[in-house]
Amino acid sequence: MRFDQHTVVLLVRPADAPELPLDAADRLQDAHLAHQAGLVEQGHVIAAGPFVDQDDERLRGFAVLSVDPTMARELYANDPAVRAGRLAVRVASWMVPEGNVRFESVPVPRSMLEAAAGD
Repeated sequence: MRFDQHTVVLLVRPADAPELPLDAADRLQDAHLAHQAGLVEQGHVIAAGPFVDQDDERLRGFAVLSVDPTMARELYANDPAVRAGRLAVRVASWMVPEGNVRFESVPVPRSMLEAAAGD
């Protein structure tokens, strides 16, 4: 059997994440979303999104990338939320039977306002 290999990034909230005032947290989230959208536009991220209704609140988001794990670490080291210590990055290779998972190119939000707009 053949396998496709993807790089996945798990974004987690560290135990020592700094507390921020709401307006600063909102600005940081917008910067994180803009960074993520830039990675999508560059073709590095092929799917990404937040976790909701998770059992572990530290789990914040998940991304599938078209680059190797080393490059994924480098790309996410530049994420403003990672640099600020609000998110930490866990990287792994994910193998699935060839053709089992397909990704479509769709727009992603660059800010919380875009995400809230729905369409």
